[in-house]
Amino acid sequence: MDRRAPPTRCAVITPVLSKRATRGAAERRRPEARLEEAVGLAGAIDLEVVFSGLVPLSEIRPATFLGTGKVEEIAGVVKAEAVDLVFFDAALSPVQQRNLEKAWAAKVVDRTALILEIFGMRARTKEGALQVELAHLNYQRSRLVRSWTHLERQRGGFGFLGGPGETQIEADRRLIGERIVRIEKELEQVKRTRGLHRASRKRVPYPIVALVGYTNAGKSTLFNRLTQAEVMAKDLLFATLDPTLRAVDLPHGTRIILSDTVGFISELPTQLVAAFRATLEEVLEADVILHVRDISHPDTDAQAADVDDVLEDLGVEVLPGGRVIEVWNKIDRLSPEERERVENMARRADGADGPVPVSALTGEGTPDLLALVERRITAGRVTVEVTLAAEDGEGLGWLYRHGEVLERSTGPDGAVHVALRIPPDRAGLVARRFGTRRVHPM
Repeated sequence: MDRRAPPTRCAVITPVLSKRATRGAAERRRPEARLEEAVGLAGAIDLEVVFSGLVPLSEIRPATFLGTGKVEEIAGVVKAEAVDLVFFDAALSPVQQRNLEKAWAAKVVDRTALILEIFGMRARTKEGALQVELAHLNYQRSRLVRSWTHLERQRGGFGFLGGPGETQIEADRRLIGERIVRIEKELEQVKRTRGLHRASRKRVPYPIVALVGYTNAGKSTLFNRLTQAEVMAKDLLFATLDPTLRAVDLPHGTRIILSDTVGFISELPTQLVAAFRATLEEVLEADVILHVRDISHPDTDAQAADVDDVLEDLGVEVLPGGRVIEVWNKIDRLSPEERERVENMARRADGADGPVPVSALTGEGTPDLLALVERRITAGRVTVEVTLAAEDGEGLGWLYRHGEVLERSTGPDGAVHVALRIPPDRAGLVARRFGTRRVHPM
């Protein structure tokens, strides 16, 4: 007999602020797309969405965010639909959250809280769980409205949807502070370990290529396509959270390390950006960054701008011809006319240096993408010519591991002549080990 609890009935409310309320700031995304994304966030945590709606708003009320009439209207919907939880797709103050919960007689969570809950459920590694818990504790500490007993819970979430953390007991600031200090120490060790791994990779100089993009843009599907891996890839917001790295051989033999990172989203909670900085350092260290866009999405430009904002916050310059390559994914979803328009736009945008239209699902366009990545990585490298004794198999293997062998031939005396492409700072190492005949810039 199936004894699983029925899904939590949820209402999704997306406020739409007028230009007056936003002080004239232009909204990047269409209201309908914002609501669709909010419903997707609720679905990502298995909530049963029984009502969703847009709420026009001319000004934000300090007590309840919404006006009195709208609060009463939504209270009627909550009662009629037997709603257990209301997802309010904006940042609420503790006072606003408490007042709305009283008015609607239902639990209310804001955008930050729901994203934190999703991340808590998705984290699979100890590092990911620590990062999410740290972000959640910083969020909780600013509110002091819930019990701290959620620290002892066994499941991935952090007390918004049920369990011991539900009771309205004021959190103990000292206990939360001590837990934060312990987590920060553990994450500092993670950061040092990650730094050692990066240092070891630099000694075996495989370039790093990082995938970034808006959540659900198809990063993991593209990662699987390029690496033949089986990372979880679903039509689901934040389907993957923990970073994954795999080696990939490019068309002419250059080996890279491809890194799949956490997806970005508009209004990503600042607590999460701070907590995941150790993970996102893989992006900072990357030689090439592939910005994967869902080019079939109606708000693809707004999503791209949100990703650029996060990259710039991390200190990555988003400049034409830099280390960021735009990958226009999901062209298989476009009509023939739209596809032709997108491909023409890509050709006009930056010539042979991207953007690159691809379909991660079918593989179309990925050979062009890999070729462009290889051109970017090998730009500025030099070629060296090395002669090895016939019996020096170990030396030949070393050359294949540490550079890109362009040409290999055997002389009448059995000596092996190798033309090798390497970064300029490795030329001296090759010369010391083997001696070189010539060095040529690329």
